[in-house]
This record gives sequence, structure tokens and C-alpha cells, in this order.
Amino acid sequence: MGVRLRFTLLYGGLFLLSGLGLLAIVAAFSLNNTVSVPAGQQVADVQRAVADANAAHTRQLFAGVGVALVVMLLFALVMGRAAAGRVLRPLRRLTSATRRITADSLHERLAVTGPDDEVKALADTIDELLARLEESFAAQRRFVADASHELRTPLATIRATIDVAVAKPDPVAPSTVQLADRVRRSLDEADTLLEGLLVLARAQHGALDDRTSVSLTDLVVDALPSSLRVESDLGNEVLTRGNPVLLARLVGNVLDNAVRHNVPGGWVRVGVRREGDRARLTVESSGPVLDPGQVGRLGRPFQRLGADRTGAGTGLGLSIVAAVAAAHGGSVTLAAREQGGLRVDVELPA
Repeated sequence: MGVRLRFTLLYGGLFLLSGLGLLAIVAAFSLNNTVSVPAGQQVADVQRAVADANAAHTRQLFAGVGVALVVMLLFALVMGRAAAGRVLRPLRRLTSATRRITADSLHERLAVTGPDDEVKALADTIDELLARLEESFAAQRRFVADASHELRTPLATIRATIDVAVAKPDPVAPSTVQLADRVRRSLDEADTLLEGLLVLARAQHGALDDRTSVSLTDLVVDALPSSLRVESDLGNEVLTRGNPVLLARLVGNVLDNAVRHNVPGGWVRVGVRREGDRARLTVESSGPVLDPGQVGRLGRPFQRLGADRTGAGTGLGLSIVAAVAAAHGGSVTLAAREQGGLRVDVELPA
């Protein structure tokens, strides 16, 4: 039975009940209205009494109908609202379940059970769409991982060829040595980029088969920069559970970003604390003034703000942080400081 037919039958039944109630109320007013004529009165007096009684009866009838209409209107509104809520409840559950599914949980399905109606057809269509999206996302991530892995072989071959050419016993021209050094630096940048893509693909793919207890405090201590003034508020040891390599990369990228995009003589403030069942890493740093409306873009791959953030680096640092945090059930919040610089809050399960 379709939703439209169910609505029709439901509201038809409610209006039928309302009509029966209206008739019952009108009948009650009518039955209670009887006229008694005293014996021995004249015909004129009888007619006048009958006319007055009919007028009173009519007024009572209209009053009864008015009361019945008001009562049945309120009853219809209450019952109609309750009935509509009951009928639309599956759609609300469908909407709530759809909102919970994100790019990191495309494997989930609505799996609505019940009669084969429009609601189930809609849920099945959404499930089919999620399946296609999951396949598309997986194919994209596999391509990034496979391409990054396959590109390492020719890069290694190029590096070996340059090393052999420069290491020949015959004298090598200085210009060739300089060219070889520039090519090596470019190869190092390409290797860093490919490694970042591999880490990003792995984090987005959710391949966390080696979760263990990890000290977020120790990871921060190991990654603290020495090139800037650092203010740390580590307190007691804070533990989280996840992949140690990816979590170390997350902490390293956050701190490296704070150092790389700082200003001469700048500072970095690092804090690790536990808040209920969550572990929070906060890294705040000095730096150039950023547009608050554009800061959110830094969590996307290859996104940079301003010319002072387009120098060294691959543009993957904070996107890897966001992907690793999401893979561990956490989140990343970026906020521009009014005085310049950036505040990064990473939240992970404790």
C-alpha cells in the first residue's frame, strides 16, 4: 500500500469520525428539546407557544452545531497532526540517517525495512547512490595510492642515473654538477609529495589495522621544534588509540606547519589535555594575518593562502592532519588569530 493511499484512507477515516461526532452532538441537543403545551389553552396561545418553542429549538440547534464545529475542528487538528507525524516518522528517520553518513562513512547503508512503498523505494535509491559513491571514492583513493607508488620507481631510476653520471672518474663540468644538485632537490620534493599522497590516501582509505594505545604527549615532545620559542602545556600524559605512524605524522605536520609559516622571532604554543572522553591537541603560532573566511581551505589538499604560504612545502600538511584525524574518529578545527598566525585544534578519542 502506497503512502498516498495510506494518507487518503487515514484522513478519510478521521473526517468520517469527525462527521459522526458532529451528528451525535447535534442529535443530543435536538432530543433534549421537547415542548409541552398546557391543556385548555386557546389555539392562538398554542400556536404562539409552538412558535416560541421552535425559535428556541432553532437557537439551541445552531448553538449546538457551533459548539460541535469548534470541538470537531480542534479534534481534527490534533488527530491530523498526530497522524501526519506518525506517517512521516519513517521519512524523518531516513533524513537523520542520511545526514549521519559522510565521505568517511560511505560504507554505511540506510537498510530500511517495511512495506514496499515510496519510502522504502527512496531509501533503496539512496543506498544504491551511496554504493556508487563509495566505489568512486575507493577507486580515486586506489588510483592516488597506486600512482604514487608506481611513480617512485622512475624517480629512483632518475636519481641513480644522476649519481652515476656525477660519480664518473672523468672530470665533470661544474655546470653539470649544479644541474645535478637542482635535479636532486626537485626529486626530493617529488618524493616528499608522493609520500604525502600515500599517507593521505591511506588515512582516507581508513586502513588502520594496527591500532594501539599511543601517548599523544610523547608524540608532541618528540616533535617539538627547536628553531622557535615554544611554550608547552603538556600536563599529565594523554593517551589515544590509533595507528602510531599516522598519529606521529599528524602531530609532526601540525607543528611543522606552525614553524614553516611563522615569522622571524616568532613563537609556538602547544597544549595537550584530556576533556572527558576526548583528547585535544592545540597548536597556536604567530605568523602573518590570514583571512578568517578562507582558513578552512587549508584543510584541503594543495590549498594555500597568500604568497607567504606558497613557498616550500607540498600543500598537503594540514589535509593529511584532517584525514588522519577523521580516520581515527576525530576532527580538526582551524582558526585565524586576530594578531596573525593560526590556531589548530585536533580532537581525538581518548
